[in-house]
Amino acid sequence: QVQLVESGGGLVQAGGSLRLSCAASGRTLNRYTMAWFRRAPGKEREFVATISWSAGNTYYADSVKGRFTASRDNAKNTMYLQMNSLKPEDTAVYYCAAEGGLSSDYVPRYEYEYHYWGQGTQVTVSS
Repeated sequence: QVQLVESGGGLVQAGGSLRLSCAASGRTLNRYTMAWFRRAPGKEREFVATISWSAGNTYYADSVKGRFTASRDNAKNTMYLQMNSLKPEDTAVYYCAAEGGLSSDYVPRYEYEYHYWGQGTQVTVSS
């Protein structure tokens, strides 16, 4: 089993930055593809970013491309999401997800492709 815990959320003004972390326990993540999703108030959960277990490939939603950067430190069993130039529409609960057994550079973007999920961390961007 893999347990994921997100942290780093909070309240920030528009234009500001936050860095989310997703710490894993139970298994080493060096062969797990990982991703960030988010759920805004009144909306369904949506894809944000994914990073392959080799860290050689990333993929971003159009809405965050150029502003958000996913990275990982396999030695620390942790994934990060650096969020810059935040907008009020980025307000959401952010979830990390992980899945094992995928090819080294595969970057899935759908919820059903991930088996392990964290509980989420709230990000609120004020205008």
